[in-house]
Amino acid sequence: MCSINDKPASKGYSVYSRHCPARQFLDRLADKWTLLIIDRLKLGETRFNQLRRDIDGITQKVLSQTLKKLERDGLIERRVFATMPVTVGYSLTPLALTLVETIESLAHWAEVNIDAMKEAQARYDNQYSTSE
Repeated sequence: MCSINDKPASKGYSVYSRHCPARQFLDRLADKWTLLIIDRLKLGETRFNQLRRDIDGITQKVLSQTLKKLERDGLIERRVFATMPVTVGYSLTPLALTLVETIESLAHWAEVNIDAMKEAQARYDNQYSTSE
């Protein structure tokens, strides 16, 4: 398998191939909750309930599911504290730390450019709603 530019991709993988296993990972990274969780965990180990409070709008179920997927992918570590009741903390793995800068750039790019995007959407909607 080659990349779109006919240059060999790493280990023969090409995200342009429908059978490439890297696509599953891209799906995970395209999820807003994944981006927000990783961006939040860059600050250090955080307990489940603190993550839920910090990430406005995420449900307990979605947070739990996303954390499990990220742990399975090797991006976060889960640590259980022997307290009453038991508490759990999450932190980034060394693999995830290689993504932090990219994710931070993407997440905060959206904050900086959202007004321009909203204006473009309004122009598009205005242009196509009047021409139909």
